[in-house]
Amino acid sequence: MVKGMFLDRDGVINREIGRHTTSLAEFTVLPGVPEAIRAANEAGWKVVVITNQSGIDLGLYDHSVVERIHTYLHEMLGSAGAHAADILYCPHHPSKGRCLCRKPGSLLLERGAARNGIDLERSVMIGDRDRDIDAAVAVGVRGILVEANSHLGRILEKENLLS
Repeated sequence: MVKGMFLDRDGVINREIGRHTTSLAEFTVLPGVPEAIRAANEAGWKVVVITNQSGIDLGLYDHSVVERIHTYLHEMLGSAGAHAADILYCPHHPSKGRCLCRKPGSLLLERGAARNGIDLERSVMIGDRDRDIDAAVAVGVRGILVEANSHLGRILEKENLLS
């Protein structure tokens, strides 16, 4: 089993815009993210993106928009020599009922670990909200809370995750 680096999407990988990202045109990858993920890959981390996408349940966009954004992200990372093993998302909104996959629920981390042979005890979750960290702690993953739109490469260096 390998160590996993779980990354929240909005605010860690792409610019947090203060509302739902409803189209590919609104999706802007933060500077240095492809290089940081490539460095993480080279340091032996299996990277998995975990994201709440409740705008689907609210009718702001649909699954095809999220899939288009994630296809773009995979292609962009690939062109930079980086790789996300998986991108998992929860389409539910808490106003429509409780689910286990929406962070702070831990189901997506568990699913990502199972699908990708990840050892949760050796893993980290980087997120910009308390709910990201709560989801990590629930499954024994070290949580790293960062400010939204921070430079991922600097975070990885500061947390000594690239050695």
